[in-house]
Amino acid sequence: MLGVLASIIDGVLVGLVYGLAAMGLTLIWGVMDVINLTHGTMIVAGMFGLYGLASAVGAPPYLALPPVLIGGFLAGVLLYWVAVHRMVGRPPLMSLLSTFSINLMLIGLGTSIWGTALFNVEVALPGFSLGRYTFPGAHILAAVLAALIAASLYLFLQRSRLGKAVRAVANNREAAELVGIPTTRVLAITVGCGVAIAGVAGMLIGTLFPFTILSGDSYQLKSFVVTALGGFGNPVGALFAGIALGVLEGAVTPFVPVSWTLVIEFALFVLVLVVFPGGIFAARRGAL
Repeated sequence: MLGVLASIIDGVLVGLVYGLAAMGLTLIWGVMDVINLTHGTMIVAGMFGLYGLASAVGAPPYLALPPVLIGGFLAGVLLYWVAVHRMVGRPPLMSLLSTFSINLMLIGLGTSIWGTALFNVEVALPGFSLGRYTFPGAHILAAVLAALIAASLYLFLQRSRLGKAVRAVANNREAAELVGIPTTRVLAITVGCGVAIAGVAGMLIGTLFPFTILSGDSYQLKSFVVTALGGFGNPVGALFAGIALGVLEGAVTPFVPVSWTLVIEFALFVLVLVVFPGGIFAARRGAL
């Protein structure tokens, strides 16, 4: 029984990071109705940003956070102008194909550079013990950082002038343009923020688990599951849904093989879309 409780607690810690990753995906969806299929690759980019700074350069792992955040934002702005700008307002399939094409290019480029070898970043932090179970310090710190970044995003959207402009564009782009909001610039910044959050989440995941250049698919699936649970376009719901997904993983891990985890998550994704199309943690879409 204590083992199951320990697994659930660890699931909550990891779930906070999952929720942060999904916030980047749902932010872009909530503002411009664009599903970013480069999301998983941007998570992996954060992992390799961590690896490059921590292993190759020798910097402490968590000092990679500011460069990954800034680099992710710039990459997101570039992604907007290359693949998203002309797709806003068009059928969703257009943006899916556009971002999917960029995703394949990035995966091909990454594979040619790093191959499909397994990478790992060692993080030595004191953990917390509960009976004979120990929660790694890396898991605790990753959860704390994820919660702080999620809270910062919430305050940015709710309190800052730019954040209010993002919400205005999400609610009614035409009305926002009429009152003088530069909507194109706001959309570019939104994609930049979404990709930056995905990259930082990837960096935090890289401190927890080994990864390859192809790891993005599984984390992108988790982000879709979390987004469906939390409600499309609802960043706050995504955070709580991430915790719920982490709890689910922690609860089932002691009883089923790890290989079944993704199967269960995908089944949950389909079930939620059928039974709760608006999301369990949000009564309505567009909660920005």
